[in-house]
Amino acid sequence: MARKKQKDSTTCPNCGEENVKPTKTWQLVSPLPDSKGRITITVMGTFDCPKCNHHWRGVVSKIKAGGSSVEVEGKKGVKKIGDEEEIDEKKEEGEVIELDLSDIDEDEEE
Repeated sequence: MARKKQKDSTTCPNCGEENVKPTKTWQLVSPLPDSKGRITITVMGTFDCPKCNHHWRGVVSKIKAGGSSVEVEGKKGVKKIGDEEEIDEKKEEGEVIELDLSDIDEDEEE
């Protein structure tokens, strides 16, 4: 049987008590980056309801880090730090190295 997804992990699914603080937190790091090359770090937590003593686990926040920007998704919404789009436009060109094949042939003959 599939679990019903809870919208807010800080609200008790048993009695509806709001703003329950996590008693313990830990991080899960995704092994593969997303399409923009960012790594997702999910902060999980265990919650104990002070009203009905119900115990559950849920997501506290998600952090997407990589490149020059960081995106934090939490209870209050999504916060972006750094701007990846501006940096993409300002890509620097690499140094051009020209080789003459005749120079390589001369070195092999010696």
